[in-house]
Amino acid sequence: MWIDADEALTPELAKELIEFKKSEPEYYSYSFPRKANFLGRWILHSGWYPARITRLFNKNKIAFSDSDVHEHLVITGKTGNFKNDIEHFTDPDIKHYFEKFNNYTTLAAEELAKKGKTFRISDLIIRPAAIFIKMFVIKRGFLDGIQGFILAMFSSAYVFTKYCKLWERKVKV
Repeated sequence: MWIDADEALTPELAKELIEFKKSEPEYYSYSFPRKANFLGRWILHSGWYPARITRLFNKNKIAFSDSDVHEHLVITGKTGNFKNDIEHFTDPDIKHYFEKFNNYTTLAAEELAKKGKTFRISDLIIRPAAIFIKMFVIKRGFLDGIQGFILAMFSSAYVFTKYCKLWERKVKV
């Protein structure tokens, strides 16, 4: 089982895992709903919940991706589902968010460049606005309170910055 340092099992999930250990696994991998705590609030909307993540797997049948940002498992076949949450304590404060922000936007821009993505001015105008509308309005982030608003704004700024860095790579070449 793969769990990050900023994640925790709920007591309900721990019980579910104990019961699971008594059975014969049906799949090579299993996913869990992940509930994120952002700036002291559980984010239950904004497109963040339930963010299913695959974290229990047969290490002889599953491999890790080679992504620089948000590594994940490369899975063949069906994935089973657990019912109870993994808790993710993603960003306890704004300082922590922005400490990750610069590195992650750089890695994301590099990944776009590796995939052959070319910069367009619309990437700076449309994409950030679309992310805000999607998270705050369509995915009902307004129900997550001020944290939902901040999250949508920061996510918009993330996309804006990622594409600025993609543009910057082209200018420096």
